Amino acid sequence: MEDLPEVLLAEIVQRITRTSDLNSLSLVSKSLCEVEANQRAAIRLGCSLFSATETLSSLCSRFSNLSKMEINYTGETLSFFSYIDDSGLSCLANCKKLMSLTLNSVPSITSRGLLSVAIGCNSLSALHLIDCKKISSGEWLEYLGWNGSLEELVVRNCNRIRQPDLLKFGPGWMKLWKFEFESKVEIDDMLGFNDPLYDVHNPSACDFLCDNLKDLRLVHIQARSELRLCLLLEKCKALEKLCLKYVVSLTDNDMIALSHSCNNLKSISLWLMPPQYVADDNDFLYIPSVTDHSLQVLALGCPMLQSVELTFHEGTFYLPDIGLTLECVRILIQSCQIRVLVLNGADFFDDEGMMVLSSSPFLETLELAVNDQSGD
Repeated sequence: MEDLPEVLLAEIVQRITRTSDLNSLSLVSKSLCEVEANQRAAIRLGCSLFSATETLSSLCSRFSNLSKMEINYTGETLSFFSYIDDSGLSCLANCKKLMSLTLNSVPSITSRGLLSVAIGCNSLSALHLIDCKKISSGEWLEYLGWNGSLEELVVRNCNRIRQPDLLKFGPGWMKLWKFEFESKVEIDDMLGFNDPLYDVHNPSACDFLCDNLKDLRLVHIQARSELRLCLLLEKCKALEKLCLKYVVSLTDNDMIALSHSCNNLKSISLWLMPPQYVADDNDFLYIPSVTDHSLQVLALGCPMLQSVELTFHEGTFYLPDIGLTLECVRILIQSCQIRVLVLNGADFFDDEGMMVLSSSPFLETLELAVNDQSGD
């Protein structure tokens, strides 16, 4: 085995996909161990590490050609586990070819450790931060915006990273093709939510470009914060996939901005908040977030639209006006080549709605559900 050419050994290693098999293979001979180390491109670390920082340092030294790293402590609460901290994460700076990093429920990592990765890993193009409680916005976000090459940025449930903080990413928006931001807020709390940093007299706060953004997902955000949704959508000329999930203060104006700018839009998913209501002469006046007009302008401005999901919050059940009617479905199938249609909690959809869909020549997938929102 030691006499085999390195090219042949590399070919053998490339044909083995299971991590356990690769680990066993590296024990066969010193040559295979070295070749396997050079070929290993991805590693996933979890709760099984008892000397996490030392182990990560050793792995980074051995697998110098790593391009993808995931550190995932999801669901682990046992105190005897050793968590990777900032000093351990800084070892990733030795992985000069690292392109993708995912940190999921890593409690000991702070912004300082993330900054060391941002500075050391110049090839980093995808960053996912999920349930990282100690990471706040700071120098790492500014550094990646001005000096990095991020094309994919996902931030979910990181309580110290707030919506206005994303403006620090600056010119980095121009390079992004995928962006996802999810704030961990309960729906009932969002109904009265108002971002204290929103400055109504500063409409130019979104003074950046994001012409390459194709995939955008926003969950539990405030549409009228400094990172204003309508201004953001106006800049997304290349947008193809959009998910807006329980966006506070979403209105028809946001949909109009979308229809005017995003002519390449192919997929949209709208999870709508309950209509706001105000008291008027001892009666309640319901104000829906979006109306049929939103879908009408969307159908006319986005002719490439093929997939539509409309999910209504359970709080809309039995309300007299939820904003959208069967007419919006009719408009969509008449104006666009809708192939996938998902309606969740749409109490306006009945037998007449099925008759409307019977005239849709492109429809391939239809999903009807009743407030199935177990993912919240």
